[in-house]
Amino acid sequence: MKESKDSPKTASPSPYSFIEAYKGEESIFVVTLTSKLSSTYNNALLAKDIFLEEIEDKFIHVFDSCSASIGEALVSLKITELVEQRLSKLQIIDKVNKYIKEMKTFFLLESLDNLIKSDRMNKVKGKLASLLSIKPILGEEDGEISLFDKARGSKLAFKKLIDIIREYDKNLEEKVLAPNTAEEFKVEILKRYNFKDIIIVETGGLSSVYANEGGIIISF
Repeated sequence: MKESKDSPKTASPSPYSFIEAYKGEESIFVVTLTSKLSSTYNNALLAKDIFLEEIEDKFIHVFDSCSASIGEALVSLKITELVEQRLSKLQIIDKVNKYIKEMKTFFLLESLDNLIKSDRMNKVKGKLASLLSIKPILGEEDGEISLFDKARGSKLAFKKLIDIIREYDKNLEEKVLAPNTAEEFKVEILKRYNFKDIIIVETGGLSSVYANEGGIIISF
């Protein structure tokens, strides 16, 4: 992607893909990318309606994660935790909706190339930021991506991302932090914050496209 001048292409799963995925299990919880940035949530709901009407009557609930990448993973882990506690489906829905509302997701991008190529960032501002080595710190706000801070150079941006957590440090001992990369980031977090757990995972296809090489995504 780095060498290509073309915009990276991504697409939401089709309703048919969801219909196929709904087959088999008796009860299904679905977690999607924020509906503010993708049609995935709406496609999952449409597929649910078609499935229940034309194929089989079963429990299917679709959650809008209001997040992306590791944020979706955290929501899925929360669902698993509540299922293992043998809570009712309605209790799970209520608790997960509250969890989503309280969850925070932030992004630190090493490269803006793919955001610029895909017109998700103003080309002039993006190229200027790249020339000046300005690293934006982005975050989820009401399901949309907003600029929270910026820094000159990767090291300062890295430090600012860690500092941002302090603003949302309520009950960290009850929360799981999930950065999508960087053992170094985990080490620095452990020095300053008392999270219940920290897990590190690799990004999937869509997030890898826009986070690009060296990008960090955290959710808690």
